[in-house]
Amino acid sequence: MFVLAELKDNVRIAPDQFNLQLVDAVRDEIDRKLANKVLLNVGLCIALKEIVSLKDSIILPGDGASHTEVLFRYVVFRPMVGTVLTGKIRNCSREGVHVTLGFFDDILIPHAALQHPSRFDEAEQAWVWEYPLEDGAKHDLFMDVGEPIKFRVSREIFEETSPIGPPKAETQSQQGASTSSATASTTSQEVKTPYKIIGAINESGLGVLSWWDQQGKEEDQEDEEGEDNIDYENDEDGEGACEE
Repeated sequence: MFVLAELKDNVRIAPDQFNLQLVDAVRDEIDRKLANKVLLNVGLCIALKEIVSLKDSIILPGDGASHTEVLFRYVVFRPMVGTVLTGKIRNCSREGVHVTLGFFDDILIPHAALQHPSRFDEAEQAWVWEYPLEDGAKHDLFMDVGEPIKFRVSREIFEETSPIGPPKAETQSQQGASTSSATASTTSQEVKTPYKIIGAINESGLGVLSWWDQQGKEEDQEDEEGEDNIDYENDEDGEGACEE
């Protein structure tokens, strides 16, 4: 789930940080730049592990800051495809089930990767697994918000994002309220997710944890009842032997 990525960067240290040790100043600057950021085709940066090497610092003309080339290792969140993770249901939509790990929210389990058959309940805003019973009936198992859910990583999607540009010129903003609202909606639609995980729960043992916990308790109870019946029969056989 977490991997070490070896990265290289040219770190700028401002003059007001010169009172610190170079290693400490570099650590602070790297964490400021990378912590909780997504690097394309690398993953979500979590924390600095270690600094491998520091080259000589230089000061460029017209800039009082120092610039140092740094080689370092960073802890990155990037689960491998096929990894089984446990998160919590953030919300449900017709698109599927949205899951959060607490520190990472961009996880989607598409409706095609849910247990079959499943349906979307508009009133509850939740997906429902129509679990088939032995008598042919169906038992509804809801995927409620906040429920712990176990899923398998089936795919990862990296998307390059660019900074949103400055507001358009005032002459363009005076075209009317309708045009402005349309532009705003278009801009909001252009916002991309830099890193997304696609999961699946359409196999045994995956899905909401309470489903399988309940099934396990019922199986344990059946096993205990079976053992009690065996012990009772053995007791009866033993009593008969003693009387003879």
